[in-house]
Amino acid sequence: MNKIALITGANKGIGLETARQLARVGDIHVILTARDPAKGAAAARTLTDEGLDVESLGLDVTDAASIAAAARSIEQRFGRLDILVNNAGISVRAGPARVSAEPLEAWRRTFDTNLFGLIAVTQAFLPLIKKAPAGRIVNLSSILGSITLQADPKSPIYNYKLATYDVSKSAVNAWTVHLAYELRDTPIKVNAAHPGHVKTDMGGDNAPLEVSEGAKTSVALALLGPDGPSGAFIHLGRPLPW
Repeated sequence: MNKIALITGANKGIGLETARQLARVGDIHVILTARDPAKGAAAARTLTDEGLDVESLGLDVTDAASIAAAARSIEQRFGRLDILVNNAGISVRAGPARVSAEPLEAWRRTFDTNLFGLIAVTQAFLPLIKKAPAGRIVNLSSILGSITLQADPKSPIYNYKLATYDVSKSAVNAWTVHLAYELRDTPIKVNAAHPGHVKTDMGGDNAPLEVSEGAKTSVALALLGPDGPSGAFIHLGRPLPW
């Protein structure tokens, strides 16, 4: 019986590559979701043309009706969800870099997608994940959300601060810890993934990592065995400071 995996924001970048790598495992049916159904369908075609078991589904993580419809579709068709990768995220550059001057609207837009959308999707799909033999939830975070490293003048990220994005990822990390605690007596594992600084629309062309590298952490956490961690913040198999 193939596992069922769903990835949000997967029509391009790390999400699309995560879909590709999971589908290449061979026993996973991947549902690639996108806010724009046409873009999602086009992305899925690129993977099915490679012979991979992938389909697309429209899903806007900021729209409650869209989330509910997607969850109903998965329930009706499959009855469970084995893997949820909360990949959708944005970086809003709406004002000065100074945290004290960042417009409140930028904070709201960022948190609506990066945190509240992630929570809403997880809550909607958790009943289906509980029906899987051993569900896996992967929350895309960032090393920029590490409060420890942001506060350390010797840290390589100390002088790189995009407040709205960074703080939203700190909150994702906290949510991950709390959900993992709630599910600690179940087979479900919940972890946060730092993909690295990757060549994407968000990461920029000068980023040191290719997209194929950026997807590896999400894929590894999605495929964790029973002895794998839960409630961890991971990059390429190594824990990061919170």
